[in-house]
Amino acid sequence: MTALLTLNILEGFDLAALSAQPVRYYHTLIEATKLAFADRNRYIADPAFSKVPVVELLSKDYAAKRRALINPNKALDSPPPGEINVGSDTTYFTVVDKDGNAVSFINSLFDAFGSGIVAGDTGVVLQNRGSSFSLDRAHPNHLEPGKRPFHTIIPAMVFRDNKLFMSFGVMGGGIQPQGHVQVLVNIIDLGMGLQQAIDAPRYRYMSGRAVLLEDEIPATVIDRLIALGHVRASPPGVLRSSMGGGQAIMIDPVNGTLMGASDPRKDGLAIGY
Repeated sequence: MTALLTLNILEGFDLAALSAQPVRYYHTLIEATKLAFADRNRYIADPAFSKVPVVELLSKDYAAKRRALINPNKALDSPPPGEINVGSDTTYFTVVDKDGNAVSFINSLFDAFGSGIVAGDTGVVLQNRGSSFSLDRAHPNHLEPGKRPFHTIIPAMVFRDNKLFMSFGVMGGGIQPQGHVQVLVNIIDLGMGLQQAIDAPRYRYMSGRAVLLEDEIPATVIDRLIALGHVRASPPGVLRSSMGGGQAIMIDPVNGTLMGASDPRKDGLAIGY
C-alpha cells in the first residue's frame, strides 16, 4: 500500500523531465514518500479487524489532493494523514524458471534474534512482528487477540499487458516501499537497466523533515535539498546497508530472456542455472 500510495502521487509528475533537475527530482520523491508514510501510519492495519480504505486511498482523486500538498520550494514538516470519508534481519529472493513460473519471497525475523523463541528443536526462530502493534486503543492497529500486526514485508511482482515483467523486492524495514518506488521509477520513468536501477543512489525518509541521503547523490544537490528544509538525518558516510538491499529478475517481453540484478549494498547475487 505504501509503495502504491507513493507511486500514485508521483504519477502526476513528469519524472523523466524532472531528473534533469536533480534537486527538484529528489525533493519530489521525498515529499511523495513523506505523504504516503503519513497515510500508512494512520490507516494500515489487519483488514480482518479494521476497515482499511484501500479503494479510497488508491483513488486518483485522493492522489491529486495529496500531490497538491507538495511545495516545490519547501519541505513538508510531518504532514498529517489525508482525510478519508469512510465509516531487521530480512532475506529476500526471487526465482523464475524456464516455464515462466515466478516466486517473489521475503522472510524476516524483524529484530535481531526475532522473538527469541525457537520452534521446538527445529532451529527455526520465530519473528517478533507483534512489536509493531500500537497500544493506543483508538488506533486501527491496536493490540487485539488474533489480529495480525502491521509489517513492512512486501515481495513484489510487476505486470505489463497482463504478463509478468519483473519479480523483485527491496528489503530493509521502512526502506521497503521507498526502495520499491525508487527502483520502479528508475526503470519505468528514467529508462535505466535493471542493475543500474538497483545501484542508483537512494534517499530514505525517516520522520518529520529528516531524510537519509546516500553520498552518491551530488553534494550540490544535497546542499540545495537542505536549503529547501530537508534535514539530513545522518552525516556523510552513512552505512549503505540502511538503504536496503534489492534483488530482481526481469523478463524480456519480446524473447523471454531472464535478466537478474543484485544490490551491492548487501550480500547476494544473481545467478542462472
